[in-house]
Amino acid sequence: MTAFATQHWHLRKPAARGEKGIVASQTKEAAEAGAQMLRMGGTAADAAVAAAFALAAVEPWNSGLGGIGFAQVMKPGHPCETLDFGPVAPRGLDPAAYPLTGRMKQDLFAWPEVAGDVNIHGPKSAVIPSAVAGYALLHERFGKLPVKDVLAPAIALAKRGLAGDWFTTLKVANSAAVLRLYAESARIYLPNGLPPVAPYQGTPGFMRLGRLADTLERLAAAGLRDFYEGDVARELAADMAEMEGFVAADDLRGYQARFLPAMEARYRGRRLMLANGLTAAPTLRAVLAKLEAAPFSGAPDATWYAHLARALREGYAERLAGLGDAEPQGADSCTTHLTVADRDGMMVAMTTTLLSSMGSRLVLPRTGVLMNNGVMWFDPTPGTPNAIAPSKRPLCNMCPVIALDGEGDPMLAGGASGGRRIMASVVQMLSYVLDFGMDPEAAAHLPRLDVSGPDGVTADARLGDAVIAALAADAPVEVVEHAVMPVNFACPNLILQQGGTRVGITDVMSPWSAAVAE
Repeated sequence: MTAFATQHWHLRKPAARGEKGIVASQTKEAAEAGAQMLRMGGTAADAAVAAAFALAAVEPWNSGLGGIGFAQVMKPGHPCETLDFGPVAPRGLDPAAYPLTGRMKQDLFAWPEVAGDVNIHGPKSAVIPSAVAGYALLHERFGKLPVKDVLAPAIALAKRGLAGDWFTTLKVANSAAVLRLYAESARIYLPNGLPPVAPYQGTPGFMRLGRLADTLERLAAAGLRDFYEGDVARELAADMAEMEGFVAADDLRGYQARFLPAMEARYRGRRLMLANGLTAAPTLRAVLAKLEAAPFSGAPDATWYAHLARALREGYAERLAGLGDAEPQGADSCTTHLTVADRDGMMVAMTTTLLSSMGSRLVLPRTGVLMNNGVMWFDPTPGTPNAIAPSKRPLCNMCPVIALDGEGDPMLAGGASGGRRIMASVVQMLSYVLDFGMDPEAAAHLPRLDVSGPDGVTADARLGDAVIAALAADAPVEVVEHAVMPVNFACPNLILQQGGTRVGITDVMSPWSAAVAE
């Protein structure tokens, strides 16, 4: 049952360790931006916000000012809260603008096809960009440093530009067929009409991302609310209006992120704080309850993996039975996840996204903002539970989590990117560290399986014949390689703090990812 392999190497990803703060991100430059805030005396919130804004400049296909997200936030001695800056459809969205062709679309989600794919890319695919509001509320509630200081690393990175290495070529090439349809997107990402290619030798250059640096400088000077009520808002709304998108000035002015009480799950004597709102948390809690009965030995074995796969399949079956068509059926996404712990023990686990890789593929020329394509989270079939409708919130797959120690303080924070692959990844990383006592670095290098629905299992070939045979006794198994591309598994990162020390680790297969110690 071996899989075809193209990678014949053994990769290692170093952990960050220390007694002060740590930032873990899918891009090291963003982690460095966050760590800089910690060194300046900032909190985990300052670091998370700095890293998130930096990601707009150094990982534009995954998140940015035009995106959305959720975060878990907790200070020792205080309740854990969920920061909900999830997707909301514009007030003026017209469901009639998404006529069906009568065919099925086998893209990110297996929805009925919409004429012109206007729900997948372009101006009509965008929901209200809520990321800046989320970052602003996190900073307002828990930050110490001035906004201008928190945004300074992102501004510097945006002025420098995006690194033009092989990974940028890969990510841009995957979206090039649609990027070319939109003038500003094509101007930035497709020089000479083709994806950028790094020089055969030497050092890759950098690509300026339109007016993104100007917009970040405006927000640093005028405050983050300017994105919704000031000059940036006016420019964003003007671009959307000219392109006949539905996101309007009223949507921006009326949007507010919100804090909610975190959802608690009990698991093997531990308390886990899960993300409230329309997330994967209810299914995660159900899967953890099923996993409690798994046979635990000194290390994950074939019996344990088979039990885990059954728990995940059953969890998804229950989720789909209860939600029906409200659950998007895709597995891919352009999500990113970052985790922060500061020297005082505050932890932030934040997952943000544009939904598809490069979102709507539409860069707004006046602001340099790459917009999300959140309309794609909705079922275009009228009358279904998750049908396209104005002011509506769709269901998401994100599940950032914070685990508590015996005193009720944050001990482990983490999450992952990867659409419906997120939950299986989070469950395994939690179990590797909490149940089997693994060091986070060892846990990150251990093979994983994926279950993204009620049928079938995807198994990393490195799990071995015994594990794969045990999985195959219950359900169809696809044996795959864990590689940069194709992306067969989610990309997790986490930070563990105990005994006065902290360890942070990121996804091994993400070439740019890193955890950085203060």
